[in-house]
Amino acid sequence: MPRVLLIEDDPSVREGVELGLRRRGHEVAAVASGEEGLAALPLFRPDLVLLDLMLPGVNGVEVCRRVRDAGQLPIIMLTARGDDFDVVIGLEAGADDYIVKPARTEVIEARIRAVLRRIDAPGAERPVVERHGELVLDRGGLTVTKAGRTLALAPSELKLLLHLSAAPEQVFSRQQLLEHVWEHSYHGDARLVDACVRRLRNKIEDQPGVPRYIQTLRGFGYRFGPL
Repeated sequence: MPRVLLIEDDPSVREGVELGLRRRGHEVAAVASGEEGLAALPLFRPDLVLLDLMLPGVNGVEVCRRVRDAGQLPIIMLTARGDDFDVVIGLEAGADDYIVKPARTEVIEARIRAVLRRIDAPGAERPVVERHGELVLDRGGLTVTKAGRTLALAPSELKLLLHLSAAPEQVFSRQQLLEHVWEHSYHGDARLVDACVRRLRNKIEDQPGVPRYIQTLRGFGYRFGPL
């Protein structure tokens, strides 16, 4: 089972989430501050971080930025208000998903599994390695390089890129992407998609403001190419 680092300053929430995940077989390290969480990362070596946004000291957004700058470790934010401006800031900082508190353990575990699940990109007939200009997608190795340099993509960014590129020029609505990439079967939050697209463009595009790869069709959604 995945090892989960829980960073949450509310004792009741921290204890409840930790107990629920442990009962389902997860190994959990639970800490109460951003500083403790950052210190625990190299020692505990989690598979995923559950991160509260409203932390004392080093807040959740800053923790998220530091974790994302250091690598591709999946991050799910915990927030008390789903419409809070901090959610957008957290997504822009690199979180893969977010959960509004309070949430049942089965909901949290389902999101964990969705973020960690290996990518089953559509289009089995597609080549394992694809070249799109300077961008090279290795579907077998789950790596992306540009001009020979390996790009550090968060799980949601990689899933989104592989999904869009598997059907070049096909337009996907935000809801379709939420269902296929984030596995949100309900009418989910389009901010997840938009924030992920912005982060992805900043990494793969020469000019993020004039995208070559991830294009927007206003009123419809996003597509890959044409190049």
